Formats: sequence, C-alpha cells, structure tokens
Amino acid sequence: MRYSHKLSDAVHILAYIAICHDGDLSSTAIAASVESNPALVRRLMGALRRAGLLATQQGSATPKLARQPAAISLFDIYQAVEGTGNLLHVDDKTNPHCIVGGNIQDTLRAAYAEVQTAAEAQMKTITLARLIGDILTRERAKRGPAAD
Repeated sequence: MRYSHKLSDAVHILAYIAICHDGDLSSTAIAASVESNPALVRRLMGALRRAGLLATQQGSATPKLARQPAAISLFDIYQAVEGTGNLLHVDDKTNPHCIVGGNIQDTLRAAYAEVQTAAEAQMKTITLARLIGDILTRERAKRGPAAD
C-alpha cells in the first residue's frame, strides 16, 4: 500500500517559506529540505498557489504565504493538495455472495464517513502557526539553553 506524502510535504513547504523567509526560497533549496525533487516542490507550490495559500511570481524565487499562518488550517492545506479525497478507502473487490463480503463495503463506508468528518473537524483546528511554533520550539530544545 502506498501512502501519500503530499500533505506533509505541503506543510513542510509552507513552514519552510515562513521560517526561512530571508533565505534561499528556490524550489531546489526547498526540495533539499523536503528531501524530494524540485519538480515535486513546484507542483505542490502550484496547488498551494491555486488554493490561495501561497503567492508566487514566475521567474522569481520569492514565494510568500498568501495569508497569515494563523489563518491557514491543516484542512486548508489538505484540500489544496489532496482535493476532496478521503483518508480511508474501502476495498471494492469483495465476494458479494459471502455474508461479510456482501455487506462490508457499505458498513465500512458509513464508519469511514464518520472518521472523515471527525478528522476534517480536527484538522480545521490545527493552524500553520501552531505547527511552525512547534517546529521552532523543538529546534530550540535541540540547541539547548546556551543557544538562546
């Protein structure tokens, strides 16, 4: 099973742009931080731009957040890069003649819809500002009190 890293990579990109705003903001520099390739970074930045979360200028490596980090939720970022996709997916290939196989899909769809609704509600409460704050707190803790 493959997992999508789009959401975590998109959060990474936005946090990098906010934290390193005075540094190299080229897709190559951001890709080095994400440990990915610049083309993927550019695709994700395009999705973030189309969603109104990122402001970019063609030919210039000067991306900026289009909103304050406190006004960008994890759900906003999720929608920008994942669209309307669900977190959980039902296996559509089950035996319809089996008591479990014939009923599991509808049963799981109902349960997964509950999970999706709860996850989206929670994602709306988590802001980019909170995530950036946590990144910076963790970095300060790594450096210890002498680094302040």
